[in-house]
Amino acid sequence: MVFGAGAPAQGVLHNLKQNGAQVYTYLTSEAGHYSPSLEGETFFSKTNPNPCNILKQKEIDFVIPMSIEWATADWVDEFLSLNIPILAPIGKGMQLERDRFFAAGLCEKFDIPVPKSFVAKNRLEAEKILHKNPMAYVIKNPLCSPGSPIHTIVCETVEETRSWLNRINYQEGVFLQEYMGRREAGHIAFISGGEIYSLVTNQEYKRAFDGNMGIVTGAPVGGLIEKDPEDKYNLAKELLHPLLPWFREVGFNGPVQVTAIWRDKQWSVLEYNVRIGVTCGPIILEMLQDPLKVLFDVGQDQITEIRFKDDLNFGCSITLAGYGFPYKQIDSPSLPVRVLEKLNCHVWWNEVAANSKGELQTTGQRVADVVAIESTLEKAIQKAYENIPKIHCLGSYYRTDIGQSLWPPGSD
Repeated sequence: MVFGAGAPAQGVLHNLKQNGAQVYTYLTSEAGHYSPSLEGETFFSKTNPNPCNILKQKEIDFVIPMSIEWATADWVDEFLSLNIPILAPIGKGMQLERDRFFAAGLCEKFDIPVPKSFVAKNRLEAEKILHKNPMAYVIKNPLCSPGSPIHTIVCETVEETRSWLNRINYQEGVFLQEYMGRREAGHIAFISGGEIYSLVTNQEYKRAFDGNMGIVTGAPVGGLIEKDPEDKYNLAKELLHPLLPWFREVGFNGPVQVTAIWRDKQWSVLEYNVRIGVTCGPIILEMLQDPLKVLFDVGQDQITEIRFKDDLNFGCSITLAGYGFPYKQIDSPSLPVRVLEKLNCHVWWNEVAANSKGELQTTGQRVADVVAIESTLEKAIQKAYENIPKIHCLGSYYRTDIGQSLWPPGSD
């Protein structure tokens, strides 16, 4: 069972179904219900506020959460008592993503480069920090969650930071992280049996428009993924392997993604995530020879063997954004979505639904993710761009420059 919704959930479900699993979804958001229903039976959290009875009735063998929200649910103790393997760390390991200040302190403890960061309880404290340490900051919520009152705001000057400090919601305080430029990259690995297994290096295109312009969106609008078990860019070596004593101490098992920035000839950690990734997860599973076995091994904290398919080395994901995206205050009617030609790569549907005639219509501002996985980066990008124009929806758009910047890792 996947805990999630929309395109990320569908991509994971589809792969596991193709590999012989019987799949279900516990729908954790108001939108994105249609695509998981194409792969298997679904259960809506609003009408099933506690999934434990469903897990028992369906005899679920394994759970894959697409976010960390499950860890703070009021049913979490009952869920953990079922002893169902889950593709996520439990307990202290969850703090690596959940608590940004904890993660920054852990980096300092293990001599991992990290930007300067501060936590303030309110606007007055935040303004004092800015006065004492005048620099541009990335403004984040201290506790990571899809429902956080603050979503990431990237400020590139002191003045921009000061302006935003007057507008944000301080309900949970604010995390201020030194802005270090745009030369980001990520690396995803599995931690299992006290070992680190590198999987891919990735790049997420987080800004809304071509040229890396516009606001930082809630989820990426495009991404590149390179099979990288050898850690060719040294992201795992410098930012994950130093944490191995801590991973073993807390019994960490599951996926871990480090997002880093290249500056002053070194990588510095921006954040860690303990999920398989909204753009990367389905692509990683597609690249593996036996994803079901690997996931079961990792879920049970066992030594495993990661074997990749020889002919799938790169993935390209492009989001088709709907009318008004990314500005949520812009409302639109439910618009028809048409597939004009046959697609020859993956399409994972997001905020769409079928009407009484079986025709697709939008239910929100993110329409679909088009995903191509090929032997070379050029082929993956070309195939994704050949396919995405085949989907038509009024007022929709997509970035046309995926791969033209920010790649290879460390580029701007």
